[in-house]
Amino acid sequence: MRFQFEAFTVDDNARQLLRGDVAVHLSPKAFDLLVTLIRERPRVLAKADLHARLWPKTFVSDASLAMLVAEVRAALGETARQARCVRTVHRHGYAFQGTVREVAGDTQTGIGYWLVTPSRQIALVPGDNIVGRDPEARVWLDAPGVSRRHACVHVERDLVTLEDLGSKNSTHANGSRVTTIVALEDGADLRFGSVQVTFRAWSDEPTRSETDL
Repeated sequence: MRFQFEAFTVDDNARQLLRGDVAVHLSPKAFDLLVTLIRERPRVLAKADLHARLWPKTFVSDASLAMLVAEVRAALGETARQARCVRTVHRHGYAFQGTVREVAGDTQTGIGYWLVTPSRQIALVPGDNIVGRDPEARVWLDAPGVSRRHACVHVERDLVTLEDLGSKNSTHANGSRVTTIVALEDGADLRFGSVQVTFRAWSDEPTRSETDL
């Protein structure tokens, strides 16, 4: 998964932060912090939550977290007073507030898939993408009527399927209740409980009109 914002690219698989084509150094923990904040944006993550994710089963002081935040900000060329991307929520935690473009999908076929809500565009990754109210879900939908593990969108090269995971308020695709595994096509209207989203597929292969130019 790659995340692009401002002049930066964060490559989660390569564990690399780039400004343009130039690598920007980050310590492993600082890189993990940046990726965590980006993945959970725009949600504010409490300090205790970040401690649990970055240092599981290990006690560290808030000063350690503050040092990582300062390292990330320095790499992005910002400060606490002039924070463009990493926002401090006083006495609570941190959030990523920059505008991010997610680049996902099969790099060999050049296909990417997303679920689009009125406020977010959520990139789908190869394999299982759990949809639900659980904060650990790939597609996190914090809304009434959405089960913690509501449904699963499975991505495998040029085939994307949808399966309901026994949700309380059901899953619908193009107006029909999902009771078996169904294949998704670009533009499909999906509903998870009360939340309406659109499935979108994109390919970097030129269209016929583009090749005729």
